[in-house]
Amino acid sequence: MNAPKKRLSKDAVKVWLIGEAIETLIGFLVLGVLFYLDYYFSWKEWAGWILIGLAVIAVLGAVWSAFFPFLLYKNWRYDVSEEFLQLKSGALTEVHQLVPMTKIQSVATKQGPLLRKYGLCSLSIETMGSSHMIPALPKDVAAELRDQIAEYAKVKEEEQ
Repeated sequence: MNAPKKRLSKDAVKVWLIGEAIETLIGFLVLGVLFYLDYYFSWKEWAGWILIGLAVIAVLGAVWSAFFPFLLYKNWRYDVSEEFLQLKSGALTEVHQLVPMTKIQSVATKQGPLLRKYGLCSLSIETMGSSHMIPALPKDVAAELRDQIAEYAKVKEEEQ
């Protein structure tokens, strides 16, 4: 079986970068409030050291979150055939999943505010024991893929 070749939308990187930036900003705001409370209430000295350690970890996390979306986009692939849905992802640990069409129970598109701004959708595929997601597809591609998977799953179910 050939490795999957289809890629996500290039706008996925923008969406993920914005999402990571929002999460990082919230984390730094919380840390700023904690540093202010430490200064205002003169907490024990060890509390200040813990906050400094958390700040260092937050800075390292912010740097990582600037690179992670590019790695995620570079390594995400998917493909659909009448027999299987193939998903391949992972930069450090590569994960290659084969989901038989006979096991798929439902398929749906999801769209949050950031995805909507860029005209993207995520495709959610449910089986009896697990859930799979194809993130950040163009809206028309996601709808077409949803319908195609639903048709393949229905046809395979009727043949049994």
